[in-house]
Formats: sequence, C-alpha cells, structure tokens
Amino acid sequence: MVTIIDDEAAARDWLRATFDPTPAAWAGLERFAAMLVAENARQNLIAASTIPTLWVRHIADSAQLLAFDRDGDGLWLDLGSGPGLPGLVVAILSERPLMLVESRKRRCEFLRAVAEDLDLHHVEVVEARLEAVETRSAATISARAFAPLDKLIDLSARFSTESTRWLLPKGRNAVKELALLPRPWQSLFHVEQSRTDAESRILVGAGRLGGRIVPKKRG
Repeated sequence: MVTIIDDEAAARDWLRATFDPTPAAWAGLERFAAMLVAENARQNLIAASTIPTLWVRHIADSAQLLAFDRDGDGLWLDLGSGPGLPGLVVAILSERPLMLVESRKRRCEFLRAVAEDLDLHHVEVVEARLEAVETRSAATISARAFAPLDKLIDLSARFSTESTRWLLPKGRNAVKELALLPRPWQSLFHVEQSRTDAESRILVGAGRLGGRIVPKKRG
C-alpha cells in the first residue's frame, strides 16, 4: 500500500529518502520553490491556495514521476510544462536531458530564468505548440494537466519509440480516461496510485504509439 504524503515535512522526508539529493540539488529545489512563489505573484502559475502545501502538491507530486523511471536515460519530453512541473523538478534531481515544451511566452521566460539561475544546462525550453515541434525520439514522455488522454496521445505519439516510458498524472479521471481508449491502447498502460493524493492516479505506460486514435464516445 502506498503511504500518502500529507504534509510539508513528510514531502521533504520522502524526497530525501527516495532520491538522497546532493546539497546542490536540495538547494536547487529550495530555490525553485522560492522562484515559483515569487513569480506566481506576477503570473498565475499555480493556484494560490496550494502555496502553503507547495512541497506536497507540486515538488513531491512532480518528483514521484521520476521515481517511476529512476533507471531511465535519454531525452525526457515534458509536454505543456507550464511552471516547470514536473520538468524542472526532474531536471534538478537528475542529469537526464529535458525538453520542456510550452507555448506561452511568459511561462517560457520563467522556465529559462530558472534553468539559467540553477545552471540546468541539460534543460531545453521550446516555446511552441507541440504540433510545431520537430519530431525526435523521447525516452520518457510526461504531461501534467496538458490535455485529455486521447488528444495527448494523438499529439505526442510521433515522439515515442518501442522503449518510450509514458508518465501521465491524470488525477481522479485516470481510469475513466483510460477506458475511453480502444483496448489495444489501453493495454500499454497501467494505473498507479499517486503518493500525494489518495484519490489521484498516474497512468504509466511503455512502448510506441502510432496512428490516430479514434476514442470511444464519452458518456
């Protein structure tokens, strides 16, 4: 049974136990958290109500995706990266090359500012809609609040290979969204419990997705 991380101290303890961050990585997480809160006063990056539980709702919530792919290597593609969740958290805790795709100019400016401030030279920020991004092979694809599952797959399938890892937080709708896909696509995924919300789930998949999906009708 997964133990739910339910307060800020527990989030920090879990991060230490799971990733054993170096002093530099830990300082990076602290700095990113501070920059996120400061920037949130200028543009709406996260809900203000989540700031008191930032380490649970955003830092640990993002880091848990890396925990599902600790042995992975190669390009990590983060779709609709927004404020860098999970992309910048993954970049701070690992040396994986990260490509953060975000179409909004001000959010891209923030992503670049954080990457420069923290010397995250393995982070590339791509300011474009995903449809306009040049195809390349991704070892891992993540997306947090990017699009409904069927649309997400349609847009990102061209980046996948036979060994691509899919890490898709889908909140309380994970099982419902997965059930809307044709059965061959459903079989590529399994559902994992979120460590930060007892009612949320994460879709974890592996493999190449190709061709346009015709989803089942929504009820």
